[in-house]
Amino acid sequence: MIAMGRIGVFLFLFAGYVLYSSVVYTKGTENNLQLSNAELTKIDNGKKIFQQYNCVACHQLYGLGGYLGPELTTAYSDKKRGEQYMRIFLKAGGMRMPNFHFTDGEVNDIISYLKYVDSSAITYKMQ
Repeated sequence: MIAMGRIGVFLFLFAGYVLYSSVVYTKGTENNLQLSNAELTKIDNGKKIFQQYNCVACHQLYGLGGYLGPELTTAYSDKKRGEQYMRIFLKAGGMRMPNFHFTDGEVNDIISYLKYVDSSAITYKMQ
């Protein structure tokens, strides 16, 4: 009798998990952005630079990553930070952020990537 109850609870929880996952991974990831090939290339280059310099070791995207630097998911649309703020730090570094000597093109690509991340963070911004 107890085993049947545990099986029932397991099946109920498993069904809830499957339903929740299907909603999160379909509706939660819808993206209606229309981007040109040039924009997609810049975003992809920015992502590669972000990964190459292991930015996630210090910064978070969508709550995942390091805690030394600020969370960057919505940094582009943040009224206190925004594009100019990010551009300055990417060009010169800061007290805790090293100066990586990025070129203007690399800075533009990283900002394009962070702008894309920001635009896809609709549910993240609602929290």
